[in-house]
Amino acid sequence: MKCPFCAHNEDKVVDSRETGEGTAIRRRRECINCGKRFTTYEYVERRALMVIKKDGRREPFHREKILSGLLRACQKRPISMESLEKLVSEVEAELQKKYDTEVEAQRIGELVIEKLSRLDEVAYVRFASVYRQFRDINQFMRELKDILGKRIK
Repeated sequence: MKCPFCAHNEDKVVDSRETGEGTAIRRRRECINCGKRFTTYEYVERRALMVIKKDGRREPFHREKILSGLLRACQKRPISMESLEKLVSEVEAELQKKYDTEVEAQRIGELVIEKLSRLDEVAYVRFASVYRQFRDINQFMRELKDILGKRIK
């Protein structure tokens, strides 16, 4: 593994552990040259899942895109990076189980929204407002009323 700090090719693994669901292995590494530590993740290579966009285009599934959207939605919220990584891993695992080769982008978004709503309501509303493209305050208010209605039950 090439060191991200000095680009040296040799390192040693300091710690290795499974992620929550056992879908990845997290490794702490230390560069032999500069001594700095960095983290890598090892995932099982799965068949390529293609995402069908709203306009009909197809592109490869990238977990980083989901994580990037979650990071924006969770900005300044008390949510750990580990929780977000776990959420993305859960989404990816469900997609791999349910879909063979292709999945609509809408299905991915709904799955993320469902899981995020259980993690943090504010982040959920932020993500939903972008994903569902609220056009006015009324749509936004309907979503908030939905959340409050579920809370009362």
